Amino acid sequence: MPTKKAIINELKLEFPSLRIGDDNNGYTDLSADEYETIIDKWADAKLAKIAKEAKAEAQAQAKAELLERLGITEDEAKLLLA
Repeated sequence: MPTKKAIINELKLEFPSLRIGDDNNGYTDLSADEYETIIDKWADAKLAKIAKEAKAEAQAQAKAELLERLGITEDEAKLLLA
């Protein structure tokens, strides 16, 4: 799993600057502090998503291993629990 610092570095490469606004009212570049805050929040969100995906993958792997040890299919397990 990547570190938060690595994710921040990736985000900064992908988004060297950020601005807010729209085509009608114009755009304003974020200040350095605002930029750092947004990048930090994005990095936290990305880390949370990676952790959630890793947890789901681990659970699926554990389930598959258990079914294999029991020698039954997922459908057969569902029948047992119904």
